[in-house]
Amino acid sequence: MTEDMTGVPREPGSQWYDNEAGPLVRPYAMTGGRTKPGPTGVRFDLIALVTLDPGAPDADGPALGPEHRALIDLCRTETQSVAELAAGADLPVGVVRVLLGDLLELGRVTVSRPVPPAHLPDERILREVIEGLRAL
Repeated sequence: MTEDMTGVPREPGSQWYDNEAGPLVRPYAMTGGRTKPGPTGVRFDLIALVTLDPGAPDADGPALGPEHRALIDLCRTETQSVAELAAGADLPVGVVRVLLGDLLELGRVTVSRPVPPAHLPDERILREVIEGLRAL
């Protein structure tokens, strides 16, 4: 054990952890300084749905960091939105977007977007169809 400037003993490696603030790893360190997801320029909006690709190999490659693995673990149980993944992994949304871009390029996840409300059929039309079918 070593001592800090105040003479208090500390564990080796503890300079990277603050008991009150948590880990001191900056977001740019998690993404390798990148701010955009991959060369394909995929846009991950907050409601984009992320699913673990069932055809993807289960082995973790050397390109996957602990944050990538955390996102994969969150996707194993169910499809989740980008916002849910960020909350579940306790990471900033910008970092999650970059990490998801990596996983998408590696073929580990698939991304789909929910149907916008403007493209859904009008409720009135659906009720008229149901009433027409009941009348048959």
